Amino acid sequence: MHRLMLTLVILFCCVSPGQARPLAPLEGLEALRKAFSGITDFTAEITQEKRLSLMKRTMTMNGAVRFRKPDLFYLEITSPPYASRMLLRDSTVEQVMGNSGDRNRIVLPPEQGLKSWFSRISLPISSLPDGMRVQADVSGSIYTVTISPQGKGQIKEVVVTFQEDGVVKRLVIGERNGDRAVMTFRKVRRNVGLTEKDFRLD
Repeated sequence: MHRLMLTLVILFCCVSPGQARPLAPLEGLEALRKAFSGITDFTAEITQEKRLSLMKRTMTMNGAVRFRKPDLFYLEITSPPYASRMLLRDSTVEQVMGNSGDRNRIVLPPEQGLKSWFSRISLPISSLPDGMRVQADVSGSIYTVTISPQGKGQIKEVVVTFQEDGVVKRLVIGERNGDRAVMTFRKVRRNVGLTEKDFRLD
């Protein structure tokens, strides 16, 4: 009886949802594709932890995000003194800082734009896209996929943690200069019918 109980405990620990199981890169990308295939847009509240390498500090901020396929992502930080708005339109990033209205603009390489990312996962994936390294694992119904572009652009890696139904739980963006942003998502609403007017900085 004791041996049976011990065996059951060991078996339970091995299959526990808390234990992450590595996935092949293609399997991870295909899971990501399937999860997002039925989503046209979403909104969510977020908590963002932003680490700035030059300042050697981490800032915690609250805000909201909006996303619409294939190329629009809007981020608003509401926590003073870090209040700002950022719009990523394909490969162009525009940011408005607080009440001052100061603007910054960054243009990423075309291959790191949103259209490029989503075009690569728009159809069933049979081989890894060129210039992309992928790692993935699954824990229960929660997947984590790490995508690392191999070019010289600003983005070093993107880590997406999501459910099978496409609900994003966490997004990590690491930059080559050492900066790192971690976004935790809550109150995610999918397919709400976002339009162009929902992605304006003015």
